[in-house]
Amino acid sequence: LEINTLAILPLIAKPHHPRSIEAATKYFLTQAAASALILFSSMTNAWHTGQWDITQLTCPTSCLILTTAIAMKLGLVPFHFWFPEVLQGCSLTTGLLLSTVMKLPPITLLYMTSQSLNHTPMVIMAILSAALGGWMGLNQTQTRKILAFSSVSHLGWMSIILIYSPKLAMLNFYLYVLITAAVFLTLNSIKTLNLSTLMTTWAKTPALSAMLMLTLLSLAGLPPLTGFLPKWLIIQELTKQDMAPAAVIMALLSLLSLFFYLRLAYCATITLPP
Repeated sequence: LEINTLAILPLIAKPHHPRSIEAATKYFLTQAAASALILFSSMTNAWHTGQWDITQLTCPTSCLILTTAIAMKLGLVPFHFWFPEVLQGCSLTTGLLLSTVMKLPPITLLYMTSQSLNHTPMVIMAILSAALGGWMGLNQTQTRKILAFSSVSHLGWMSIILIYSPKLAMLNFYLYVLITAAVFLTLNSIKTLNLSTLMTTWAKTPALSAMLMLTLLSLAGLPPLTGFLPKWLIIQELTKQDMAPAAVIMALLSLLSLFFYLRLAYCATITLPP
């Protein structure tokens, strides 16, 4: 985890700009704090059980601390504040790395410890992430911040299903990585950082804009597209686990993020300048 953090820091700080330096500092502080918390939770666990294995966390305190630390590393909702700021401070390619590759180690940790995690905080954090990821993304004009909040709400979907069906969470993660990579790379090739430059893309690259629209709708999870598959499976699994209310709440909250994906898609393809 530490090598991972230290490797991405120069990439964030590479543009010589105060904002990127600030982003790198914020990133370093949150990740270092989260790593310290992970160490602390494994120490508490070792103290209570006499073994350093974190896959069977029997001590509830260390379990809670570990959940908190991984939520900090991922940017789940009470600890999501650093993520949009950091993403706003770095370039689009670094942003792609941050929102895909850098999420893999913490999610792997969650996957390994998913048997012993406490259900209640995970479900609460998941629902809050889906809600806040949708709400906060509504009034953004910067594409990087919109993608950051979409990442937060997708992480909510992953963490609500991780306790019941870890494989499904990983499927969701892989598809999310694939679709987000497509969005980031498209935005990078048309050099778009906010909605007003996105509006001029249809005149320049119509094919790319149409592809971007489809990718965004897939990210939103509309039925004929790939992004619908994990949402469908997750809602199905939640109803099997007698969590129908949570499934309904998650499905309704995904409408919020659908709204800003639709606005991005509108700006990319349907709105003609000026």
